[in-house]
Amino acid sequence: MPETPTPSSARRTAVVKVLLIVAVTLAVAFVPPPAGVDPRGMLMAGIFVGTILALILQPLPTASVCLVGLAAAMITGAMNPSTEALEGFANPAVWLIVASFFIAEGFLVTGLGRRIALLFVARLGRSSTGVAYGMALTDLVLAPATPSNTARAGGVLYPIIRSLAQVQDSHPDTPASRRRLGSYLLMTSVHVNAVTAAMFLTAMAGNPIAQRAAAGQGAQISWGTWALAGLVPGLVCLAIIPWVMARLYPPTVTSTPEAPAQAREELARLGRVSRDERVMIATFVLLLLMWSLGAQLSINATAAAFVGIAILLCTGVLTWKHLAADASAWSTLLFFGVLVGMADQLEKLGVIGFVGDRVAAATQGLGWPLALLILGATYFYLHYAFASNTAHIVAMYAVFLSAAIAAGAPVLFAALVLGFLGNLFGALRTTRRGPPGSSSVRATCRSRSGCGSAWS
Repeated sequence: MPETPTPSSARRTAVVKVLLIVAVTLAVAFVPPPAGVDPRGMLMAGIFVGTILALILQPLPTASVCLVGLAAAMITGAMNPSTEALEGFANPAVWLIVASFFIAEGFLVTGLGRRIALLFVARLGRSSTGVAYGMALTDLVLAPATPSNTARAGGVLYPIIRSLAQVQDSHPDTPASRRRLGSYLLMTSVHVNAVTAAMFLTAMAGNPIAQRAAAGQGAQISWGTWALAGLVPGLVCLAIIPWVMARLYPPTVTSTPEAPAQAREELARLGRVSRDERVMIATFVLLLLMWSLGAQLSINATAAAFVGIAILLCTGVLTWKHLAADASAWSTLLFFGVLVGMADQLEKLGVIGFVGDRVAAATQGLGWPLALLILGATYFYLHYAFASNTAHIVAMYAVFLSAAIAAGAPVLFAALVLGFLGNLFGALRTTRRGPPGSSSVRATCRSRSGCGSAWS
């Protein structure tokens, strides 16, 4: 076991991180503005890069880092406090994410998410692969209205997975014990979670930000367009992931005849579908209709989400106390409000266009399919440098999309490919806990007692 750092060593580490962040910020800020970039551009770029680096190194919690970055941008004049600094908080895409967090709370408060998972286990759970498919289908059903990977994987699926694993005497204590069942189910959930996040615009917090950045470069992506594009590849992936994982990382327990009975017992304890669950189901269906037909009905996605919240509040399914206590939603508002505002400012000052042109120059002379392949792979594997999907998307999506378009790639196609990759790289590595909604099931399970070592 690693030794617990002493307070003095922790302070020294924090000081080193802060000094590194300040040094990188100043190094970028004092670069002379290139042609076409506003004189404030490199100062803004330095503060933005410093903020992203701080989100990676985490000398302070995520929300605190964002506030410090915003303060630095305002006090240095990189962002005008009256007209620029707070524009990100008025962004409809940011509020769509926050609203979706509140809607997702309804699945947890009513117990509907757990009921759906138990129904699938009762039907499919006679084998370890069947249980994995049941968890995958649950994730798929919840994904359209749950922009938090953590809420789906950690709040709904993980407790059921852990319970089923314990019945099979699978615990995180030893390699042999966790390989009985728990590790297989959790590893499968990681990859399924990344796929379901990619399938729907409202399934991961960073997707609306990618949508908005794409719109700025000429690609209009509606909720329905994103879902239609992700439907076939997503369903194919969900169909093969549990089967492939059972061969690459097989559990030693393959038959789970007790699982359906256990699920039925849990369902019996839950009782009949409650009035609140029925309201949640009706609201969920209504939201899917408004989001998928929004372009035809002229209904804004953010407006539809707030209609859903209004219904849940008026019917008593949610109360203001539920909304006020949802720290993840409010932290997400702060996180995106600051970073989206910074990214918009970089766009206005010409920095994004300049960097995109430099990246595009690296693929000059290549056909657009090969250029997009190289850019996509680079964008994907750069995730090793980031602590969260959302920070990666905010920092890099617009740059790589600009480069792909400059290389001749079809705008909508490139926007969707990079949008999907912004979710799929979430299964690439174990990350620190990033901003709410961006952390994967791995971060969630590591934060829960006894689950961390299940990833060995």
